[in-house]
Amino acid sequence: MRKSRLSLDELLTQVLPQADAAGCLVEPVDGLTGASWRIRAAGVDWLAREASPSKQLLGVDRRREFRLLRRLPAGTPAPAPRTNRAQWLLVDWLPGETLPEAGWQAEMAGGALAALLAQLHRGPRYGYPIALRARYAAYWQASDPSRRCPAWLRLQQRFMRAKMPSTLSLAPLHMDIHPGNVLRGRDGGLRLIDWEYAGDGDIALELAALFRGNGLDGRRQAGFLLAYQARSPGYAQDVLRRRIAAWAPWVDYLMLMWYEVRWRQTRQRQFLQYAAPLRRNLGLPF
Repeated sequence: MRKSRLSLDELLTQVLPQADAAGCLVEPVDGLTGASWRIRAAGVDWLAREASPSKQLLGVDRRREFRLLRRLPAGTPAPAPRTNRAQWLLVDWLPGETLPEAGWQAEMAGGALAALLAQLHRGPRYGYPIALRARYAAYWQASDPSRRCPAWLRLQQRFMRAKMPSTLSLAPLHMDIHPGNVLRGRDGGLRLIDWEYAGDGDIALELAALFRGNGLDGRRQAGFLLAYQARSPGYAQDVLRRRIAAWAPWVDYLMLMWYEVRWRQTRQRQFLQYAAPLRRNLGLPF
């Protein structure tokens, strides 16, 4: 039986003492997929993440996210999960600052982010495989019908039928690493937030998503791979490069479909702007 939906106030009355629930401070935290809420009360500093219908169309499953976070090894720089009730996930608020562009470039070049990713990839798998084809199918249905065309339908069918790249190493992935999801903590270390797209997959898929999603040029890719390889011995750089290149069009198509769904949901033209170069690279009209 599906759990009934709860308002945030109703959730807080269930998980906090009455006095704390009445006096807690609730602040919105914005992101590309909408707002989450920071909850502060006596002895409490949490982030509330809702499984809204729009986020569910994007493949977000808060119950899965809760279970993934619970399965991360101790010491993983990620928010600790507190509870999952109805459509709400509560996790600890991680203090720190997202990286500015200069700081992001420094971390990409300096090896700290590569070390963090290598640590994650060495951990035990979550038990939730990333199903790209299922995501493509759902995104197609959720995209704007007025933007669909024969060329896009052919491309969709091609990705639905094509053989996927072979797996180099199956590992737990984050799959949404960008400056807004990397925090520098008070101790100077890096933390990863927003695990809503995490799952088990090929390490080369994660690296392709990191490189394509952040527009890394060849020089910065090479520097990152050297740092990653030093912490994940056994993967020759030329092998990693070939496997990453094989996943690149699959990642481009995933990003394109995500932007197209967000366009239909929000009618914000920024998502069409983000989609345009991907459509061009994939041979679609834009």
